[in-house]
Amino acid sequence: MPHAAVNGQELYFEDSGGDGPPIVLSHGFLMDHEMFHHQVTEFTPAYRVVTWDERGFGETRTDGKPFTYWDSARDLFGLLDHLGIERAVLGGMSQGGYLSLRAALLQPDRVRALVLIDTQAPPEDDDKIAGYQVMIDQWVAGGYQEELASVVAGLIIGDPEEEPRWKAKWRRWPAERLVQAGPALLDRDDISERIPEIDAPTLIVHGGDDLVIPVERAEQLQSAISDCRGLVVVDGAGHVPNLTHPEAVNAAMRSFLQGLPG
Repeated sequence: MPHAAVNGQELYFEDSGGDGPPIVLSHGFLMDHEMFHHQVTEFTPAYRVVTWDERGFGETRTDGKPFTYWDSARDLFGLLDHLGIERAVLGGMSQGGYLSLRAALLQPDRVRALVLIDTQAPPEDDDKIAGYQVMIDQWVAGGYQEELASVVAGLIIGDPEEEPRWKAKWRRWPAERLVQAGPALLDRDDISERIPEIDAPTLIVHGGDDLVIPVERAEQLQSAISDCRGLVVVDGAGHVPNLTHPEAVNAAMRSFLQGLPG
């Protein structure tokens, strides 16, 4: 399996290859590269589509040390270096959006455009942080638990056809990974005031029924990013519209990508 040695980590990735413009897709918390299989199928071979597993998830092997989403953004650039990609469209869903926004702040010249799916600039509200911490602590202490997994799947995925496949993954993943990944999510810094610095062309997509991040957070991003080219709210979709409602998301992405300057 392909891994890239980056920043002391062994990052798992999949690369469609080809000569098309590169798109790098970064997944959400408790997900992995496979959450973008609809987008890989849709945009290959016209684009070179790269998906990867972030620290704490999927097939990536980490050093187990604490990290932030600034570190994850640097991981992304290290992966681009490994693949010989100078500049790319960055697409990120939720957690993947957190690191993609930070990447656009760290090295804007390497970001051709942004596709932000159900993500936000500020941290979670205090009540959500407390609730999520309880879930993480319970998962770490007791390992995979069907009842807890069902609650989490309902929040994140919200699709009875998709949930079993992801719950099967969670059964296999070591619960101690959340000791590393949880603080990155719950203790992340607020970058709201820096969002106006981002001038990359941006598409924002958000599930209309997202229970994790309200649509208002997407509207805040839309207002703050100077070259935001649209907010697409996917009716009936929850937190992972690219997975549960791929037709609507792919159509929005296709139109946006075709409109980018060369």
